[in-house]
Amino acid sequence: MLPISVIGLIIAVFVLIFLVLRTRVHVLIAMLAAACIAGLIGGLSVDDTMSAISKGFGGTLGGIGIVIGLGVMMGAILETSGAGESIAYHFIKWLGKKKEEMALAITGYIVSIPVFVDSALIILYPIAKSLSKTSGRSILTLTVALAGGLVVAHHCIPPTPGPLGVASIFGVDIASMLGLGLVIALPSIYGIVMYARWLEKHFPEYATPVSLPQESDDLKKVHDEYMASKATKNLPSLMKSIMPIAVPILLILVKSLASLLEKQLGFDGLSESALGAVINFVGHPVIALSISTLLAVYTLTPYLDKETTTRKLEEGISTSGIILLVTGAGGALGSVLRESGAGTEIANQIAALSISPIMIPFIIATLVRVIQGSGTVSMITAASISAPVLAEMEGINMLFAASAATMGSLFAGYFNDSLFHIVNRLMGVTEVRKQLVIWTVPTTIAWSIGGSLVMILNLIFGSQGSVFDPVVPLLFLAGCIYFVKSQSKPAAEVAASN
Repeated sequence: MLPISVIGLIIAVFVLIFLVLRTRVHVLIAMLAAACIAGLIGGLSVDDTMSAISKGFGGTLGGIGIVIGLGVMMGAILETSGAGESIAYHFIKWLGKKKEEMALAITGYIVSIPVFVDSALIILYPIAKSLSKTSGRSILTLTVALAGGLVVAHHCIPPTPGPLGVASIFGVDIASMLGLGLVIALPSIYGIVMYARWLEKHFPEYATPVSLPQESDDLKKVHDEYMASKATKNLPSLMKSIMPIAVPILLILVKSLASLLEKQLGFDGLSESALGAVINFVGHPVIALSISTLLAVYTLTPYLDKETTTRKLEEGISTSGIILLVTGAGGALGSVLRESGAGTEIANQIAALSISPIMIPFIIATLVRVIQGSGTVSMITAASISAPVLAEMEGINMLFAASAATMGSLFAGYFNDSLFHIVNRLMGVTEVRKQLVIWTVPTTIAWSIGGSLVMILNLIFGSQGSVFDPVVPLLFLAGCIYFVKSQSKPAAEVAASN
């Protein structure tokens, strides 16, 4: 017979899913309702349940609320100033023609760290559209590469709200989460870029024809004309554009490196020295993001007056409100599960099974993503349910567990994902099958690559992993590769069919 605390959790999860899918109840209220049900059915009194909810909500936001607020304020300035367009222009300039998709993917990778992915895609899409017209490249290739860079970074790199919330719930150092996220994102994005190039061959009708496209001199001419038009536009320099993003990342990583030097390499007393105190201060996420926001205000928008600047910053804050509330609700649910003992009971059950603990947040995030579509909600829900369970098990590497939750939330973006509709509507794609091929497949590829990397890293550097852990994501990756090969046609056949 299942313990009463586990029964409470099961009922709470079913209620959460039902409210999100079948009613007009907002996910915030649904998560709070699930927390109440899990506590009350799980054996907690009303007072204890509400106390656990308050403790979890406040504890989660106490660690990351200010950081999320500062991050979105900085993102609002980046949107206003044209910094994202400047970054894209410079990468295109460096990489040259026929590498536009890689330049846009790198731009998305950088810009999405402080800017919400939906907003960033709408802002940067005109660049992809302009490049398509001037270079003859497929709008599908350029947009999917750009959106791929945006969505992967959005799912796994702080200070994006979702990964910040997951790090807080798992009790993971933000610098560690940031470093691992930066590394895992790159191969996942590259997988999307490779798929985007295949889209160009499979859907040649989306390539914008240019005069004499077969002649390299003409392609060079239109590419040079595009670059000249961007060079004359009043955009901030690359250094100014990238500095507000790079500075907080470097400060946080330097603080983490200093701690590593002191603990592992014998630099005793470093944290107590004047230099160590300065590093610890400026490397704290709140201070680092404060510095970057000030840099953005004074270097990217010096032409704005105080009132306009304040309004732009407050617009950014307003977009983060619901993210903060949902993240706090996730922390509340996790707190109730810990207090009710559900985490301990499930941990004991899992310890007797062959499933690896790190697969728990990955599978939960994947399932929630399929059910309700939001990547942020998926990873927060997975973290809230799995963190109390894993905390009761010995030797679990919480960094890899947290990354498993973020990567699981990337799975198969489709109709219940807002970005699915934005990507396809921007390009005017209305046929359902094409929509799935254009966006559901590449997000699944990123999920497969990122998920398998987390599992492999856990096998090497973590504990309680299994060689079978990467099998599920790798099987999906093999399925995506098989799909690509089965859909590919020889060039002559494609031309004949059109």
